[in-house]
Order: sequence, then structure tokens, then C-alpha cells
Amino acid sequence: MATPTVTKDQIVLRMSHTAAPVARIAPDTTIRLETADCFSDQVQGPGDIDRGLDWDTVNPATGPVYVEGAAPGDVLVVRIERLEVADHGVMCTGGGWGVLGDRIAELTWRFLSIADGRAGWEGGPRFPIRPMIGVIGVAPAGDDVPCGTPGPHGGNMDTRLIGEGATLYLPVQVAGGLLAAGDLHAAMGDGEVAVTGVEVAGAVTLHVGLRRDLELRDPLLENDELVTTIASAASLDAAAASATAAMAELLHARLGLELADAVMLMSAVGEVRVSQMVDPLRTVRFEMPKSAYEPTYGPLL
Repeated sequence: MATPTVTKDQIVLRMSHTAAPVARIAPDTTIRLETADCFSDQVQGPGDIDRGLDWDTVNPATGPVYVEGAAPGDVLVVRIERLEVADHGVMCTGGGWGVLGDRIAELTWRFLSIADGRAGWEGGPRFPIRPMIGVIGVAPAGDDVPCGTPGPHGGNMDTRLIGEGATLYLPVQVAGGLLAAGDLHAAMGDGEVAVTGVEVAGAVTLHVGLRRDLELRDPLLENDELVTTIASAASLDAAAASATAAMAELLHARLGLELADAVMLMSAVGEVRVSQMVDPLRTVRFEMPKSAYEPTYGPLL
């Protein structure tokens, strides 16, 4: 049976509990979402910049998808089966945008070609791609959240580990979850310091499951090597503290470690990483290698 596909004209610009679902799926279903780039595919060359952009349409996410039976307190288990990216992308920085935007007077653009697993702009370097999802999340129970803003619902987490083979755990806040995703990057380093990664159109194939035995406040990610808690806040310090506390609580609750032991294990082998430092809220993750606890305690999830 063919995997159902949602086309990239079916989008939201805000994560909202009032958004009408564009698809309904049962748990343990695979679905493919076609996605526009973060500029809604408006920027294909210098002429598009000269004509001007509609900045009100940035960071679209395809969806939302209603997961039958998902209820507040449940967790969507979203495995990223496949990421497809276009053969070209775009980046920009400056003009007040990005970590060093105050040092670059004008908003500066580069157009990149993508081929043979590498990307680069004319006259510049070519580097390996590492496709990942910038925006993925569920609807918040309260006020709408623009797709460009991260939070407990997920959203614009810009976390480079959200790529093929990873599993993202999203705490459900409203009936059906209302899952949406977009803002693919062919490559992006931790921090996203320019305010963009290599922004691309593409498609993402997701296997969506449901769990009722996890209590999560914020998103959680797992891959073959590690489990990581993800938190967003107004400052990097606050986000780091939140992600660290979430990991300690998880180790205590799921493995039965005393809190002091969990924190010491985290200090010995864990890593605090900056996912992005350019969005309205900053995003930090705490990475815990599975090799540190699985031989003694078994799986965390």
C-alpha cells in the first residue's frame, strides 16, 4: 500500500488547537509530508529578493495531522524514516539577523547547489549535507504559537539530531495531537548562528506511534547512540537548566537512580549542547549516551 502523502500547499503558519486537520491517521501509521522551505519557496534566485518577500509566510509547516486516539497526557512517537531534500537551497544572514547580524549591515544571501551529498555556493566551499527537520511539533493547548517559535509543543527547535533514524517523542496537548512539520535543512550546525541553515524544500516520511506510559513536559529525542532532552526558553541558561533537569528526572523516574547518582552520571558522561540561539526562544538539549546506563539498567525508554 502506498504511503499517504500530504502536499506542501496544506500548511499552517501557527501551531494551533483550532487548526483543521488535513489528514487523519491511526497510530502506527507511516505518512509522508511534502514541505516548502522556510521562505515558503519564495526565494529561488536574486530576482526574487529584488521583488521583495512576504515575511508573514515564513516557516510554514505541512499539516496538521490528526492521530486517532491521541489525548492530552499521551506522547506521540515520531520516527523519521526518510528525508528528501531539493537539489538547491538558500541561506541568509546579516541586517540585524543572526548572532553576528549587527556586524553585517545588509541582509546577505547565498544560493546553494546540492549534489552527490554535498552543498555549496558558487565560488565558495562545498561541504557534506546532513538533512534534518527544523520545525516539527504538535498543537499547544493554550494560545497559538507561530511555527517559527519553539516550546514544549516542539515547533522550531532547529535541533540537528532530528534527522533520519531518530525518534522524536512529543507530549500531546490536545485531542489528535495535530502534528505538523516543515523547515527542512540540508545542513545546519549547532547554534544556527546565521539565523538560517541550508534552507530547502523537500519531504519527510514519518512513522507515527502513540505511548501512554511516559510523562513528558518537553520533547525528547532518541537515536541509536543517545537519548536527549530538549528545552526552549528565553535565555540559553534557562533552556540549559530545563533540559538538564528533565534528563535528571527521566533517569530517576525510569531507571530508579537516586537523583544525586543521576546528576553525577550526567556530569561524568552527559553533554549540554546548544541547538539554536537565534529564534524567539533559545533551544538547548542534554545528551545522554546509552552506553553509560544500558549495560547496568537496561533501556531508558
